[in-house]
Parts: sequence; C-alpha cells; structure tokens
Amino acid sequence: MAVRLWDAMERAQTGPYMEADHFIKKQFMPTIKNVVKKYGIKYDRTQPVPSDGDLADKIWQAAVELFLTVGIYNQDTHRIIHFSEAELKEALYAAPSEYIVGANHDQRRFGYRAVESRTRPFVIMSPDITYDEELFFSSCLAYFKEPLLDGICSPLLGNFMGRPMTAHFPLELGGAMHHAMTLRETARLAGRPDVFFVAVGTAESDVGQISVSNDQWGIRAGDGRLCGAITEFMTNNELLNKAVHYQQMGSHCGILPGAIYGGYAGGAEGTSVLQTAYHLQGLMVYGAQFTQSFPFHLQYGTNTGREMLWIVSTFSQAVARNSHLVICSNCFANAGPMTDMLFYEGAAHAIASVVSGNNLWTCAPCRNKLHNYGTPLEARFAAEAAHAAVEQGMTRKEANEVCNRLLALYEDKIPIDNYGKPYQEAYDVLKCEPRPEFLDLFYRTKETVAKTGVKFLY
Repeated sequence: MAVRLWDAMERAQTGPYMEADHFIKKQFMPTIKNVVKKYGIKYDRTQPVPSDGDLADKIWQAAVELFLTVGIYNQDTHRIIHFSEAELKEALYAAPSEYIVGANHDQRRFGYRAVESRTRPFVIMSPDITYDEELFFSSCLAYFKEPLLDGICSPLLGNFMGRPMTAHFPLELGGAMHHAMTLRETARLAGRPDVFFVAVGTAESDVGQISVSNDQWGIRAGDGRLCGAITEFMTNNELLNKAVHYQQMGSHCGILPGAIYGGYAGGAEGTSVLQTAYHLQGLMVYGAQFTQSFPFHLQYGTNTGREMLWIVSTFSQAVARNSHLVICSNCFANAGPMTDMLFYEGAAHAIASVVSGNNLWTCAPCRNKLHNYGTPLEARFAAEAAHAAVEQGMTRKEANEVCNRLLALYEDKIPIDNYGKPYQEAYDVLKCEPRPEFLDLFYRTKETVAKTGVKFLY
C-alpha cells in the first residue's frame, strides 16, 4: 500500500496540467454524458429499487470508463491523477472484503455485502450536524445507548468555549480535542468503551485531524477517518495530507463523496455512474478502506426522494455486483425530529440501501442544515427497518414495492419545510432519552410502516 500511495501522491504533482474549468467542462461533463449514452443507462421512476442486474453492471462499466478516462483533478497543483486499467484491476482484487473493527464486546465485522444478502448490515449512526456545547455530551451519550449502533460518527461541535470554530485556527484544534475526548468519555460511561469511531467531524482541516490522533485520549489507530471528495472528481493537497496521515496512523480511511443530482453529472443516470466511480477514487487516490456515500439532490440536499432512492439502489448494486469493496450508504432526509415523515424517509433509504448490497449510515435530518436538529431515535428507526428487511430476506422486487408505498406517504411533502423539533425538545437532556411523546410517535409510525411490508423484529 505504501508504494501505491506514494505513486498517487507523485501523480498529484506531475500529472497532466489543466485548468479546473477546462477539466469540468471539456473533460468531465462530456465524458459522463457519453458513457451514460454508450451503456444505455435509463432511469425508471416506477423502480426506486430496480431488480435489473444488467443495469447495475452497465453503471459499473460506465463508472470504470469515466474514472480511467477523466482521472482525478488536484485543485492545488492543477494536475490530473491518472491510473491504468491494470492498476485498477490489481487494486480491486487486492482490496480486503472486510475489517474487524472495535474491540472486546464492541468488536464488529464491517464488510462487503452482496445484493439481497442475509448478512447483517453494519450500522453507523450520526446526525451529521452541529450541536451547542451544552448539548454535546448528552447527545453523544444518547447515541451510545442505541443497541443497533455498530459504529458512531458523533454529533459535531458548533463552537468551542462559546466561540465559533474556524478551520486552520487554534479554536478548531481546541474544539476537535474537546470532541475527541468527550466521545471517549461518553463511550466509556455508556459501557461501550471500544466501539468503532468515525471521527472527528468537528475537525475540518488536515491539521485538525492530525491533532486528535492519540490512542490515549483521542482517535485511535483502527478507528475510522474520513477524507472528502470535491465536486466533482477533484481533490486537493489538504485532503491528500489527510489520506496519507490516516494510512500511516493505521486508521480505516473512508472516502466521503456526494455526487450531486442536477449538477455536473446531470440526472439520475449520470449521478449514479459518478457515485459509483467515486469508490474508485477512494481506492486508488486515498487508499481508502471503505466508501461513505451520500449522493444528494441539488435543490433539497437530500437523498430520500424517488430519483434519489434509484441512485442509492443502483450505485450500491453496481459496486456490490462487480467488486468486494466495503461500502456504506448515508441517509440525508428532508424532515426533522418528531415528525413521522423523518421515520418514513429513514426506512425507505435504509431498505433501498441494504437490499442493494450496502451497509448503513443514518441519518442527517432537516436537509443537513439545522443546528441541534437531530436525535438517535430516527437512526434507531432506520436501523430497525434495515435489520428487518435483511432478516425477512426481502428481495429487490419486494423492496421496490415497500419503497413505493413509503414514498406515497411522504414524497409530496419533500418541497415543504417540515423540521420538527430540536434535540433538547425531543429528548430529556439529562437522562439522554426520548421524551414520551416522541416514543409514542415512534411506535405509532412503526405500525404504519409495518403495514407496507416491513416485518419488524420487535
């Protein structure tokens, strides 16, 4: 890995020179349009969870051609990082199909899942939003109390010592350290000291991430770390710094890509191809051990609408049918806590993901934009729906029927702001548990979702 990693870093400095605008408009956009047409990829709105294996294979082939033709652009050096087909095939063959993460009673298998697999999905829980300092400890502890949590990417800190945090500034380092130390403390208090972390999201910069790498009080070797992808098919030196540090630290590096529906990739077809191709960027450029995918709608910033579920399902199937890479699917929902709509969205995304061969990362409410608006209860609902679908042996055809029924309950409300209530109103902050009215909504909504064909386990 070390030799391959440094080869990629060298190409980030010495590859073909090109200006960013030319890369996007003259290289990336025409190529993705051409491969979608070449492989005859078509979106069918009646099939949010398609059963067509040939479609998934065509998406994979188009993604490989896109990646090998276009390459990955380094914004800082204006160089393109290219790889050969032989190098890609070697890396796909050599990539591990599973990792044992966590330790002791928190040890879990985080690995490849086939389409319609009966293997339990690995569930990472995270609201993917910022919280007030005074709510951070409570919200972290509340997530650790969730029994289906296999890993955590915890709530984020919005400020530190009453001051807003800024990347590349000492306040970021202080906030990132506070985040890491609090996460370790709450894990121990919850009786889950060795659970797998994907952390810390509070640290945006490479320096911030490096500063919290510490086996004693911070993020340990063997924990998960994330390295973003820039829209679209781009990276920069800071992200490359993170990737190198994670590999040298012994972390499980995950690429964090979100292809944009309605952006440079075009519609559902191109977005699915691009999201699939991002798995190759992670493997080849960052040496990533897993991919955490969050394709999202340009207008809403979410991925629970009809066309977005199709993208989630098809890219998952494309990767699962044509590789043994470890992948994870992140839900970005429109609604907020204490709304039935958020539960419906989480269930639909979870089912579309796991029957298509993915693991689950859940979930970001309120279009991933409202401070304090996220709770573990919507993550619990999605996780229970995912486990139910797997245990009952739900096929893609059955999942498609279920998702269509769920969409009928919420898709007309997607354009409407339906943000519910923040953590401190939905949860008892001192006890770190949902308020009775929130639990009542949870169980009532569960009965409704069960009628769509989901056989909940309890």
